[in-house]
Amino acid sequence: MKKTTIAFLVTGLLFVTGLTAQTIQEGLNHLNSGRPKSAIINFEKMIAVNPNNIEAIYWLGQAYLDNEEIAGARIKAARELYEKGLQSSVNAPLLLVGMGHVELLEHKTTDARQRFETALTMTRTKKGDDQNILVAVGRANVDAKSGDFNYAIEKLKAAADKGEKSPEIFLQLGNAYRKANPGQGGGDAFENYKKALSLNPSFSIANLRLAKLFESQKNWELVLQYLNEAVTKDPKFTAGYYELFYYYFFRAKFPEAEEQLKKYIESKLPESDIQDDYLYAQLGWARKDYEGAIAKGEHVVTTVGDKTKPKVYRLLADAYYQKGDYQNAKKYSDLFFLKKNPEDVILPDYEIKALVQSKTGGTPEDIYNTYMAGVALDTTADAKVGYIKKGVAYFKENKLRDKEALMLQKLIEIKPKPTINDYFDLTLAYYFSANYGKSREEALRMVEKYPDQVYGYEWAYNSSITVDTLKKDSIAVPDALKLYGFSQKDTAKFRKQYINSVRYLAAYYINVAKDKDKSLEFFAKWLEVDSANAPTIQPIIEQIKKMPSRPAATTPSGNPVPVPGKSKSASVKKTKINTAPGPKTVVARK
Repeated sequence: MKKTTIAFLVTGLLFVTGLTAQTIQEGLNHLNSGRPKSAIINFEKMIAVNPNNIEAIYWLGQAYLDNEEIAGARIKAARELYEKGLQSSVNAPLLLVGMGHVELLEHKTTDARQRFETALTMTRTKKGDDQNILVAVGRANVDAKSGDFNYAIEKLKAAADKGEKSPEIFLQLGNAYRKANPGQGGGDAFENYKKALSLNPSFSIANLRLAKLFESQKNWELVLQYLNEAVTKDPKFTAGYYELFYYYFFRAKFPEAEEQLKKYIESKLPESDIQDDYLYAQLGWARKDYEGAIAKGEHVVTTVGDKTKPKVYRLLADAYYQKGDYQNAKKYSDLFFLKKNPEDVILPDYEIKALVQSKTGGTPEDIYNTYMAGVALDTTADAKVGYIKKGVAYFKENKLRDKEALMLQKLIEIKPKPTINDYFDLTLAYYFSANYGKSREEALRMVEKYPDQVYGYEWAYNSSITVDTLKKDSIAVPDALKLYGFSQKDTAKFRKQYINSVRYLAAYYINVAKDKDKSLEFFAKWLEVDSANAPTIQPIIEQIKKMPSRPAATTPSGNPVPVPGKSKSASVKKTKINTAPGPKTVVARK
């Protein structure tokens, strides 16, 4: 069942007998309540009696469009119906609108608009456009994603200015305002839904639309209020119980959800179908009763066969994965992606596919590509960020740090306001994947964005000393000097970073730059904050003092990262000084 329910205008469409009018009304009641299959039966009976009943043909097509049980074929079924009807009744404006509705769903917007305008022209009189055609055009544009919602508002407002005021007109106007101005049309939508209820207080579908309006605003108290009002007014309001089931389902209130599911099934009898088993499978899955969920899901597959909806495969893939049956999880994940409609894919689909791949021999490249395919989905930045973090966690846990780095890079691209932690994680991912050039690059970016934090300075230094060969044009010296400059502001707080930088510089100036005085300067700074190591440091200082002085070399400036190689330890008369200790542990982040 679609989460949106079509509502239909009755008044003015009925040019047949009272008995027929009652039958049409019954069909519309079924549609409004979320029972499209029952509506189809009603309209098919009418057409069997009168094959040229234009109103019945039109509504039958609308019922097809509202019936997801016509697996993957609801649009095709409606098209074939309207094409056949137009062959017999070429000048049937209502069927032209129906065909335009189908074309909108097929994204043929130009063809659809031509159909609508032709139908309006055919029925136009001195008093203006026909109200019923205006409403049908508005409904079509509201229902289809490719519809023109402002065009729908224009036509529906024109309909509201004509003839009898029907609650269905204002219902559709409310729907149009919601879609035309997401997040901004709430006031206009609310006003029109309330107007529909003022015309017919028992119009449960208007209560449902109000509930959906407040759902978008996350006002859950009013959502529940309007849903309860809907089923109280109409105890057979199937769509209301369906929404109440999911209201409790997503809040993990499973006893209440099951109660609403039972009422949902009862309300649509004798229309119960295999869809009910799927809902029970969902409930079992949410309760972590994976055996029960699998049993219901497999029953759906066995019963429906190739017409099984992709969402059933999705559920079975996850249930089998949670149960630890990775081969069956892969089977159903593959079936989901084989049968899916592109617009129905959500981020968890790619997540479960990646997890299944990780358990069934998928390569790191395969898994990475699966995660990135999810990133390409048209969804919110917040949703993508949460999804990418799961991929990051997987690659980090499995020590695939190069892939972790690539995903963190994408995270920073997508995240509206990346934090220092994001840059820190990216720097470390590159470092531990042995891509020291990129590690240093990201560390320097951290310095640029967060100059008052030590981490960028420290990890630029850590990265450069890892590949430093102590040549004259080494990049490690400028990075060490920057780290020294920052850490000397508070040698107590940044003691480790300060010692690392001055120790490196002390060794560099004696071994490479041959600057005895500069080396002694940094040895003294080291000794000053690390007196516990005086027995090691002091003898080296004394040895250096005895060495002859030489002209000082120029301190090198930063250059591109050299080809990675092993760092050589500096030495003074066979006394080794650790110049490039590198980080043993990752520093804690603030």
